[in-house]
Amino acid sequence: MAQATLPTAQHRHRRLPDLLFQMGLPLALLLVVLFFAWSSPAFLVPSNLESVLVNNFTLLAIVSIAMTLAVASGGIDLSVGTALDFASLLFVSLIAAGQPFGVALLAGLLGGLGAGLFNASLIVALGITPFLATLGTLFIGRSVQQLTTGGGIPIYLSKAKVPEAATFLAHGDILGIATPLWVVAILIVLFTVMLRATPFGRRVTAIGVQPAVAWYSGLPVRRDLVLIYLLSALVAAVAGLMLSATVNAYVPSSGNAFLLNAIGATFIGTTLDRRGRPNVPGTMLGVLLLAVVANGLLLIGWNFYWQQVGTGVLIFLVLVASFASRRWRKAG
Repeated sequence: MAQATLPTAQHRHRRLPDLLFQMGLPLALLLVVLFFAWSSPAFLVPSNLESVLVNNFTLLAIVSIAMTLAVASGGIDLSVGTALDFASLLFVSLIAAGQPFGVALLAGLLGGLGAGLFNASLIVALGITPFLATLGTLFIGRSVQQLTTGGGIPIYLSKAKVPEAATFLAHGDILGIATPLWVVAILIVLFTVMLRATPFGRRVTAIGVQPAVAWYSGLPVRRDLVLIYLLSALVAAVAGLMLSATVNAYVPSSGNAFLLNAIGATFIGTTLDRRGRPNVPGTMLGVLLLAVVANGLLLIGWNFYWQQVGTGVLIFLVLVASFASRRWRKAG
């Protein structure tokens, strides 16, 4: 009887750190929501919650999905903002020149793919690490934008030139739900299924966890890396199109404003996975946490700079709790 009871007790002892590790992020989100609901009567107003989802959540969520794919493969994509900007530049420029919406949309996606193709060439063909390759693309992309816009002059669209399809993309709704949320929902489902339930997704995980084993096992590592960085750039380009349709403008290097938060959301999201791996659902909770914090701090009167401090401290605390829980699990 004693031998049968001991493993059960050990199992229960190990399940507690596992539970804390996986539930830490949802619990942190719940506590933050309760805090801001208590601190500001305006927080739980339906119009404010809609603003959090549509204005604070959607674009960062799309960029963070792109980042999650790159990080899941063991790399990183510091040029997601560049892909976003290239898509925005081409889309707005062609709309301003009187081109049809479909042509501008396709050109924007191809512009984002150009950044991904450049990354893939550096990483796969030249063997440059993803960090350095995508960092180089970030700097080159910034210079290209400066050169093509006369030193960084924004391009604005008059209301008369904004196609109805662009307005619907940014401000329309389907079945009472804002169109941007439908776009995000489709991407969440698509990339969650892709990473969890397809051979490509399993290979991405294998490359991220044990790249040498994946290589010597005969997996198409080079081909998959090309596809990973093309997909990352393509998803970021979607965010660029959404941003342009929302503000009816292209602002040089505006995509870089999403970079750090996308990285933060991706690594926060790893706490939702038992093995600490990047995953789309966890990343989305991380994005929602950051969106709620940004909105809540604004409502209670914190200025922009203190908002950044508060967000950084929150990311730090969540990650510290995550790593502490992970070490506890290993020790148990």
